[in-house]
Amino acid sequence: MTDSTGRAEALLAEHREGRGRLKVFLGAAPGVGKTYAMLQAAQTALRQGRRVRAGIVETHGRRETAALLAGLPQQPLRRVEHRGLKLSELDLEGLLADPPELVLVDELAHSNAPGSRHAKRWQDVEDLLAAGLNVYTTVNVQHLESLNDEVRDITGVLVRETVPDQVLLDADDLVLIDLPPRELLERLREGKVYVPEQARAAIDAFFSQTNLTALRELAMRTAAAQVDSALALRYRQQGQAAPPLLGRLIVGAGTAPSAERLVRHASRLADQRHLPWTLVHVDTGQPLDDATRANLQASQRLAERLGGEVLTLRDSDPARALVRHARDQRASVLLIGRGRPRGFSLRRRLASRLLRRAQGLEIA
Repeated sequence: MTDSTGRAEALLAEHREGRGRLKVFLGAAPGVGKTYAMLQAAQTALRQGRRVRAGIVETHGRRETAALLAGLPQQPLRRVEHRGLKLSELDLEGLLADPPELVLVDELAHSNAPGSRHAKRWQDVEDLLAAGLNVYTTVNVQHLESLNDEVRDITGVLVRETVPDQVLLDADDLVLIDLPPRELLERLREGKVYVPEQARAAIDAFFSQTNLTALRELAMRTAAAQVDSALALRYRQQGQAAPPLLGRLIVGAGTAPSAERLVRHASRLADQRHLPWTLVHVDTGQPLDDATRANLQASQRLAERLGGEVLTLRDSDPARALVRHARDQRASVLLIGRGRPRGFSLRRRLASRLLRRAQGLEIA
């Protein structure tokens, strides 16, 4: 991950090159009113004389939401047949051929039908932005890639449609659409989110008071981190130095199957503390078997997707290498994983050596 100054310069360069602006309506769960708020904002933009077009908007049969589509020009959807099903998808090619000033693209985490230009809708949005179109979009916090493990721990549900965190970090505006859990549950029971049969199943499986409260906290934390990032960018735009980052987070790359979980945790911790971070693998010269190498490579690819740097050091002593690198980088936190159960004593010895060597560093 680059420092805040480098990232701000990159964002400014993108806008100078004609990149469109992205506004994200973020919610803790379906039914909080993201699409409704997006359509309200679009109606305001239309009244102000902007050329607005609804690329794809999912009303889910909600009358109040559907009513806000009235008067908004709509891009005809692309019809796709897949396995006997007729699907409706965003017409990316049509929008690029006849671009509006502002386009609405609902449900950012959606997976496109086979045969589409991109596998994911967020990739379509990237193309629209690169072409200079401004985009309003919606997403629920459980779809952020770095939160995948945390959401599964909270809800028991593995969310398979994810959006890279960088998409939100690069957004020009993020609007948190908040609804207290009790009000959302009431909307569910009244059939304002799903039809009654679906509502009962949703409440039982996902929309409990506890789950919704935890997801709401995640959404608030995500919005707060984005606000801090935007503040740093504003300093840069005004020609002032952004507040300095306090250190760096160094993650000792694990080779156990749980290594990717450690990487996601590191990404969230770095965001919460506003730290750049690096995933470091120490090559001791010992050969890795195929499974161990695959675990390591998977965690490294994930770290890159989540905005971290990836580095390999060569040293016969992992503790010495990690501490030396942490001191060179003026890191403040050193994070190591638990590893396999059979490797617990090895990790304990590593942690013990780190604690002896790493005075002044927080070991997690």
